[in-house]
Amino acid sequence: MNVKDATVINCKNGNSGYFRALSLFAVVCLLLFLLLFHPLFQVMWERWKMEDFNYCYFVPLIVLYLFWEKRAELRSVSIGPSWVGIAPLLLGTALFWLGKLAGNFYCIFVASWFVLIGCIWTAVGWRRLKQAVFPLLFMISMFPFPSLINYNLGLQLKLLSSSLGVKILQMCGMSVFREGNVIDFGVAQLQVADACSGIRYFYPLVLLAILLAYNFKGPFWKKGLLVLSAAPVSVFSNAVRIVSAVVIYRFWGEEIALGFFHDLSGWFIFMLSLGALILEARLLRMAFSRPVQENPNMSIVSPSVIFPGLKVFLPQFITVTLLLSANVILSHDIDYRQHKTPLQRPLNRFPLQVSDWRGVAVAMEKTSLDALKFDDYVMIHYTDRQGKAIDFYTAYYGSQGKGNSVHLPADCYPGNGWEFTESGVTVVPLGKEKAELRVRRAKAEKEGERELIYYWFPQRGRDLISPYQLNFYLFWDALTRRRTDGAMVRIIAPLYASERIADAEARLRGFTREIAPVLEQFLPQ
Repeated sequence: MNVKDATVINCKNGNSGYFRALSLFAVVCLLLFLLLFHPLFQVMWERWKMEDFNYCYFVPLIVLYLFWEKRAELRSVSIGPSWVGIAPLLLGTALFWLGKLAGNFYCIFVASWFVLIGCIWTAVGWRRLKQAVFPLLFMISMFPFPSLINYNLGLQLKLLSSSLGVKILQMCGMSVFREGNVIDFGVAQLQVADACSGIRYFYPLVLLAILLAYNFKGPFWKKGLLVLSAAPVSVFSNAVRIVSAVVIYRFWGEEIALGFFHDLSGWFIFMLSLGALILEARLLRMAFSRPVQENPNMSIVSPSVIFPGLKVFLPQFITVTLLLSANVILSHDIDYRQHKTPLQRPLNRFPLQVSDWRGVAVAMEKTSLDALKFDDYVMIHYTDRQGKAIDFYTAYYGSQGKGNSVHLPADCYPGNGWEFTESGVTVVPLGKEKAELRVRRAKAEKEGERELIYYWFPQRGRDLISPYQLNFYLFWDALTRRRTDGAMVRIIAPLYASERIADAEARLRGFTREIAPVLEQFLPQ
């Protein structure tokens, strides 16, 4: 009896029970999956509406097409239940609770993917799942990145694109200068805003590069080179867009440069970038190419379809159902959102006189207020009896981790044209209840101006100085204390032309000793 006959007999002799069990399992899993993750999908849908993540609308359609393209292979591979699928299901469950208690949506996004993989693996086994590895991995791209990654990546893309754009303009003979993301070309200044960061084209361009590599017939190193090249192509094409905006602004005015042409140039540059990737793929196909020897007797997929009986399937079905049901029940009364912790006193009551320092409150621009998304802040320009200045700034967040969190000066300063020439950690002796305070110290320069900067992050009774500490304790306190509040404190001492660094350092340390106990009266401990 050949394989074909065995398959027919196997399908006739009781595997209709398997199909009924598989169908029931799929329906139950889908319902439990939606009950568990539907609040998350509402958040994901809202984030897709953001211009940086509009490309996510197309990812499910691409995934469906990839599955449809592999329908023959999927039908031709034997299937059967597997206990191994419980492992990714348990991992997804753990990530779900970690993300839910910590208020980290991206962690829950990834958890939903692992739960889905676990259910599929348990139902059909590894042989069938292996045929769908790429569509399932590609599915992860529908989850918007955390705001911290998105912000830092967008900032670096803006800096690279604006720097390259200025160099191109200077090579063409134009007199232009750059301060961070502000391009000065004499008649006006052009700011490279978030809309021109390139990140709105970077993500979809990388995804298209991955799709091109997936369909590319060639060795792995060529596929990898094609994907990696998406980053420099994106930066260069965005620099070309900035160059065109400056040229049109200079000769035809702001209305044309920042109006219809601005939006049109974005689409044109994206298509140009895609064309560059396609051209690169063709060049790679011709370079170092070798004829592919195909074995006519080799079968790509198994020609048989073998189904196990219903009795083998029931234990896995029951286990997965119980796990998902338990998570749905336990998660019912736990809110995704962290409750905001109020300040002890509003920051607008911060004293304008601290010891011998007299201050004047300074208001922040609306664009900065909209970008930083804090709950309260204070910004004061203090001077001592000799007229030397200290700039004090504190921002407070009642909860962090959902698109709003403290920003590191090392990330924000380069966008304003400043360069950190020194960076390290120093200890300020306080001589009171708290013996000392560890702070991050930096020296920044821009066009002859110099500043000494102290900054640290009061976080729920801790004074932190490292982004790694911030992330760890944010996660830990969310799990153990249900709190994610925190603040950032920045103190700046401008370096005067005739002033020694040691004198400015002494002024900065003295002010820090005076201000630290005052801050404790405002920030929650």
